[in-house]
Amino acid sequence: MRKNISSFREESLNYHSQFPSGKIQITPTKKYSSQRDLSLAYSPGVAEPCKEIARSSREVYKYTSKGNLVAVITNGSAVLGLGDIGALASKPVMEGKALLFKIFSGIDVFDIEIDESDPEKFIETVKAIAPTFGGINLEDIKAPEAFEIERRLKKELNIPVMHDDQHGTAIISGAALLNAINYVGKKIHEIKMVVNGAGAAAISCTRTYKQLGVNPENILMFDSKGLLHSSRNDLNQEKKEFAVNIYPIQKLDQAIKNADVFIGLSIGGILTPNMLKSMAKDPIVFAMANPDPEIDYNLAIKVRPDVIMATGRSDYPNQVNNVLGFPYIFRGALDVHASVINDEMKLAAVHAIASLAKEPVPEQVNIVYNKKNIFFGKEYIIPKPFDNRLITRVAPAVAKAAMDSGVARNPILDWKIYQEKLLDRMGYESKMLRMIQNRARTNPKKIVFCNGEEYDILKSVQILHEEGIISVPVVLGNEDRIKRLINENNLDFELEIIDPEKEENRKKVESFSQILWKRRNRKGLTLYDSKMRMRTNDHFGAMMVDQGEADAVITGYSRSFSLSLRPMLEVIGRADSVHKTAGMMILLTKRGPLFLADTAVIPDPTSEELARIALMASHVVKGFDIEPHIAMLSFQNFSSDSKTSTKVSKTVDFLHKKYPDLIVDGELQPDFALNEFLLASKFPFSKLVKKRANIFIFPNLESGNLTYKFIRGLGNVQTIGPVMLGMRKPAHVMQMQSSIEEIVNLATLSVIDAQIRKN
Repeated sequence: MRKNISSFREESLNYHSQFPSGKIQITPTKKYSSQRDLSLAYSPGVAEPCKEIARSSREVYKYTSKGNLVAVITNGSAVLGLGDIGALASKPVMEGKALLFKIFSGIDVFDIEIDESDPEKFIETVKAIAPTFGGINLEDIKAPEAFEIERRLKKELNIPVMHDDQHGTAIISGAALLNAINYVGKKIHEIKMVVNGAGAAAISCTRTYKQLGVNPENILMFDSKGLLHSSRNDLNQEKKEFAVNIYPIQKLDQAIKNADVFIGLSIGGILTPNMLKSMAKDPIVFAMANPDPEIDYNLAIKVRPDVIMATGRSDYPNQVNNVLGFPYIFRGALDVHASVINDEMKLAAVHAIASLAKEPVPEQVNIVYNKKNIFFGKEYIIPKPFDNRLITRVAPAVAKAAMDSGVARNPILDWKIYQEKLLDRMGYESKMLRMIQNRARTNPKKIVFCNGEEYDILKSVQILHEEGIISVPVVLGNEDRIKRLINENNLDFELEIIDPEKEENRKKVESFSQILWKRRNRKGLTLYDSKMRMRTNDHFGAMMVDQGEADAVITGYSRSFSLSLRPMLEVIGRADSVHKTAGMMILLTKRGPLFLADTAVIPDPTSEELARIALMASHVVKGFDIEPHIAMLSFQNFSSDSKTSTKVSKTVDFLHKKYPDLIVDGELQPDFALNEFLLASKFPFSKLVKKRANIFIFPNLESGNLTYKFIRGLGNVQTIGPVMLGMRKPAHVMQMQSSIEEIVNLATLSVIDAQIRKN
């Protein structure tokens, strides 16, 4: 896959600069619409919590955001891959870290860039602002100053402080090391380890390995000048901890002979094939230099098929990714108001992560990574970043360790309730989208876009191709116009352009026309009409999918939904068991994905058709490894005294009898369906009590479409769809004039649709 560097650079700059600039913002958490709200938020009402905090400092966690607020602090002296770029230039990186905190664990972050290289002044600055925060994440500070800065701040502050560059990698690789050693059947206190790199991360990693049981006498550490040896007079205090006194002084190729473990936190390519060959049986190699590992993954497994490899890269198995740790470590520490992140808490995180990798992997994780069955072994010694269980395993383990070690000031009393709260904090809307995109990338498909003469379509295709979501991008339309649009907008990427009107495509049009005519000649279609239709983009694109020349077709940008759908039905048609197709919209919200149907096709469905829409929607939802909880909507609650409510009630009765295990109920008004507490208080008999509704079936097209359009118009909810339900092959019709984001989302889902059907 070729990526245009200039185009990607421009896209990155546009991404960060579009209004509002940057990647994070402050959002109010309380009402502010009335004068009374404002008087409570500020003067005079704000005086009351101030007085409570003045009486008891612990009340600050009750009345302010301190308990969920972390500072990501740097001076920009050691930014990954960029070096000493200074405080100001490091701000986009710190905002990115803030984003990860928020989406993976629900923690709010202020990024703080301090323009100070003197460690003493840096420490004093951090101490001065520390009362604002519940925890401090130090980031991208060069060694050896980073060691002293963290040590002093941990000692002199009473909130959790962690330098993630050091401890994040140590915790994740420590979990991987435990599992790798367990898998090959070796004993941790007997293994021989070589560490190449002696910076902050390497020092912290090796300290963690010692705490896990590696014998210090079996560790040889190298920096850029060679082995850390007691005869050297250029070692700082941290390096002296790992200096050895062996003779003769060994080089890396000598030290690694018969070694069980190689830990790389240095530079790419330094571990040669011959070095790897000389290692002991079942060698463990963690080549964590980024972007180029100390040895290429494919080369390593070719040289030593028995090797267990981990890298820092996402395109190889066993990625040592700090996002497996820091969001959940701080989550657990904050939730018990820990005064420090101590060794007990870090080791608890190590064991929690290691233990999770040995549990059966949820089907959704298998789906995301396009695996039939991920299981503990050489290619899976640490969990995947998209495993939703991490927050409910690591955060409680850290919180419990804080309580057991005496540094927790707000102990957790009910662990079941705590786990439910953890899940509520997750950023479901973005996580769902990331899961869909990641799953699509594992097996990209050939997608046909019928509206190729539109800039938004071409830009979407470029994004999808560069992201590896589609394999061969095909656009239909006038070739000259499409090429002109590409050149005018600097859209430099490879694609296939097909113009059904062109002479060179006459044979294909003729062949497709014959197929369509033979299918529909008894429905009044003449061969002439068939040829005319097959010269249109929609009919041609649909026939490409029908004949297996493409995996999915997408249309609808330039024409109304009904006009765009008709060719899809004429050429591809409905699945054998389906009487009518329907359209379903997916809304990505903070409470999780919501599925709305029918929003596109059937004007006034019968009771039987409503039941089929509900069943088709539930089938799709199960494909996302989500249990369907269906609310059948009406303008009344359980009151069948109108034509609409009677129809819905009849549908529910049928589904209850025919599918007793299906979680479905109605007729319900939308506010009751969305509010589980309101539903439980008024209608405790409902099947949806204690089950969050996620599928909403509307009594008619008018209500469904108006609701979706209204929400879409607000612009604060990401949408995917409409997803066509009941088509024989993947064919999806977007809303007219969909945004680039909506086109990309629908195309991504169409790839997954094609994947599922292929399997």
